[in-house]
Amino acid sequence: MQAPLFIGSEIYRGSSYGPRHPLSIPRVPTVTDLCRALGWLTPAQYRTSPRARPAALTGFHTPRYVAALERAEAAGAVDAATRTRHGLGTLSNPVFNEMFRRPATAAGGSLLAAELLRDGGIVYNPGGGTHHGLADRASGFCYLNDPVLALRALFAQGLSRIAYVDIDAHHCDGVEDALGGTEGLVTISTHEEGRWPFTGRLEDDARGTAFNLPLPRGAGDADFALALHELILPAVARHRPQAIVLQCGADAVAEDPLARLALSNNAHWQAVAGLMPLAPRLLVLGGGGYNPWTVGRLWAGVWATLNGREIPDRLPPAAQEVLGALTWNRRGGGPRPDHWMRTLRDDAPRAAVSDTVRARVRHLRGRLAAQV
Repeated sequence: MQAPLFIGSEIYRGSSYGPRHPLSIPRVPTVTDLCRALGWLTPAQYRTSPRARPAALTGFHTPRYVAALERAEAAGAVDAATRTRHGLGTLSNPVFNEMFRRPATAAGGSLLAAELLRDGGIVYNPGGGTHHGLADRASGFCYLNDPVLALRALFAQGLSRIAYVDIDAHHCDGVEDALGGTEGLVTISTHEEGRWPFTGRLEDDARGTAFNLPLPRGAGDADFALALHELILPAVARHRPQAIVLQCGADAVAEDPLARLALSNNAHWQAVAGLMPLAPRLLVLGGGGYNPWTVGRLWAGVWATLNGREIPDRLPPAAQEVLGALTWNRRGGGPRPDHWMRTLRDDAPRAAVSDTVRARVRHLRGRLAAQV
């Protein structure tokens, strides 16, 4: 099988949603630079993401919304009617210089990934994973919804069974809203309970196609391991997918400022490793993540896992330089933990599985067993 492919773009370097926004931090450039510094990203495995054309974006989004997004970037402002109708120019979804080109590039990367996967393989698009975007409206930092576009593109190739797995701290409301009830699709989501967008309750099944596992605040690796081995992997294996799309948001780790879960990055890498053998096609996307060190380290480890690379206990100097050059205005001037600079792998604290998670997994396994 062909080596995994990495999709990136220079548009992410120096582009941000504004200095006060949680996405002011460098994410795709950090993981790209880390992987290159570690010798893990060869030119043969790298693909430059194209920018999706408006016609491609209307595979899900309305032409009126796509046009409004283009106009907002060109004008550098939106009027009140556009803000109300399309959710543009808000605190969450601000006007910024690349507000059309950047999400269109992320969407173009996921559409390219779907095409590259036509005959099988593994593709990684860390700039993707914008799972809150709605057909006619920006939502939750997501101007477009590249997972939906990629899933539709895969089905359009003639695939009939696809699994979408989402381990972001925030529920994948945009994906479920767009594709709930789609024949041949199963969606499994773990996310923090009571966290925006306040969807994805245990009983929500997206018209029979989704398994939603809300995790209580403070849930850690033991809770996630139970979910992975007792729910996620069995549900995917039972579906016998021809393709898997994994949204690998990094905001579920303990040091993220926008969530209160307590996973280490080992949990995400174990999910990647467990899903890899379950389908001939695997698309891994980024997603949330608002601490530049934890995002870069986690997503670099995803690429290592996809390639069967050993993750070193201590990073070489070139990789430490990448991490040492990062800044973060949310942390202030306090000292940075040593492991943010020196290692990729988090310590995995030992803890028991919570009774809440155990009961919810048992409930969802009952649903899975009841399916014909």
